[in-house]
Amino acid sequence: MKKKKRALTLLEIMIVIALITLITGVIGYNMRDTLNRGRAFRTEQAKEQLRDMLLLSLSDGKSPEQILHAPAACIKELGLAKNAEQLLKDGWNKKFSITYLPDEADFQIESDAYTNYLQRKKG
Repeated sequence: MKKKKRALTLLEIMIVIALITLITGVIGYNMRDTLNRGRAFRTEQAKEQLRDMLLLSLSDGKSPEQILHAPAACIKELGLAKNAEQLLKDGWNKKFSITYLPDEADFQIESDAYTNYLQRKKG
């Protein structure tokens, strides 16, 4: 006797597709969180490097106004960064906000995207 080959029913195919969709959604959600943590880490590192380079420019005799007006040019003059324009951006590819604190002779570097990330992470 010959056995009949059993074909997949539409219900079985739909269940498999639903399971694949569910698994993909879970992986995608976890991947997004991992990407955001990576962007936050990159932002923290870039803020530190940028601050150090701006302080080096300040110690080289540049005025704070010159540095704030053209930070990329000051960083290029130092010759320590390959891509000065990229260093001025956070992990979300948004420009940093740079202010000079004259009382402390220091630069404050802020990122709106990083601040929003920290707020979402808390709440």
